[in-house]
Amino acid sequence: MEVKTPIIPSKQIFAKKQGNHELDLEAICVFAAIGFFLDQDTYWKDKLVLSPASLISIDSDYNLQQTKPWFQWHYSPRDISFSQALEEYASLFESIVAEQTQSKKVILPLSGGLDSRTQAVALKNNNAEVFSYSYQFENGYAETKIAKRIANACQFDFKSYTIPKGYLWNNIDVLAKLNNCYSDFTAPRQMAIYDEFDAMGDVFSLGHWGDVLFDDMGVPDDMSFEEQVEVILKKLVKKGGMPLSESLWKSWNLEGNFKDYLKNRITFLLEGIDIKNNANAQIRAFKSLYWAPRWTSVNLSVFSAKMPITLPYYDNRMCEFICTVPEKYLANRQLQIEYIKTRSPELAKIDWQDHRPFNLNNYHLNKIPYNLPYKIVNKLKREVDALMGKKYVQRNWELQFVGKENEEKLKNQLFNSQLENLIPMEIIKEYYKLFLNNNKVQNSHAINMLLVLSKFNQKND
Repeated sequence: MEVKTPIIPSKQIFAKKQGNHELDLEAICVFAAIGFFLDQDTYWKDKLVLSPASLISIDSDYNLQQTKPWFQWHYSPRDISFSQALEEYASLFESIVAEQTQSKKVILPLSGGLDSRTQAVALKNNNAEVFSYSYQFENGYAETKIAKRIANACQFDFKSYTIPKGYLWNNIDVLAKLNNCYSDFTAPRQMAIYDEFDAMGDVFSLGHWGDVLFDDMGVPDDMSFEEQVEVILKKLVKKGGMPLSESLWKSWNLEGNFKDYLKNRITFLLEGIDIKNNANAQIRAFKSLYWAPRWTSVNLSVFSAKMPITLPYYDNRMCEFICTVPEKYLANRQLQIEYIKTRSPELAKIDWQDHRPFNLNNYHLNKIPYNLPYKIVNKLKREVDALMGKKYVQRNWELQFVGKENEEKLKNQLFNSQLENLIPMEIIKEYYKLFLNNNKVQNSHAINMLLVLSKFNQKND
């Protein structure tokens, strides 16, 4: 049979390939460094994930027969004005959202950023029935306040949630089954309200990948290929990921060294993208080919297990459109910002979380001295909270790994799951000790990866 994969797949589709049924240790080292599997890699040498934007032949036993691309990322900017690009984006985006949600009660996760705000504008203009929600961390920034203001301005139903401390340990087995251990377990904070989804509506409208498609990559357009490889490596490798992967590489006696292996993989994949006239477009294409399907899409399974999902920024037409828009119009989220300002001025007046307390009309003032009063007040509030014993939480892993009860459950999972059958005990002990006694931020990713590998090891014993 033939399978046609989307430009950005929303789920992984597995097939078989020639090879022994044994662990792909090189691939697992990459996973430990960057938090997702690269290209078609899986845990196994005889198993792969189907490539994006491809026509793929597989037999009845899911053995891969042939693959050929039907779409390739390119940069072919048209000679159009910004206003024309804006009108085309608005028309295309609203058409896609309308098609995906017609006659359905829409579930809209709202944040204080831009992607979900653009969806709110489109859904409001389409007169859709919407249930919206947002969440914030316990003892974290009150993110739901901005989301509630957006929902109220659109007259959407709205509910706020707080992500509680230690929720992961009651949900970890379900999550491991949903994402098949192809992602860490603390990134998908939606798992904290997994059981709430049943009563919310008919279909999710999710804003994933809008921030990548509609922004530049922060590099000069004429950046050299070699410099692009270094930028991608820096973006990919998580804090503490390289030391962990190098330790695993050595312990498994793999040939060469891990850093060279990873750099060679990145170089090979980037060379396969035929965009030589613009570094921002080339890096965006790399991320859309290898990051979105293998990282962002993996935990969409938490949503799709409950209700159908729609993703307007994943739509093939949106990807094709992006390839024809001049980079100068994509930089700094210009199109999304102007879309909101034009289509819904009231939403533009609401704080932009990344630039709080400024909004889409005055975010350019988020610099000294204009933002100094907010920074001072915010710092004083955190210091007062700290004196009262309230530790400010910015990341989900802080709620799941920090504190006596969390640390005991983490220890139990790492040391009583036969993880040592896969990873030498001295490495497990080393990183657990580093996390407890040293810089937790630096070592949290390694702990995340060891936790995932412990669940994978249990599943495959």
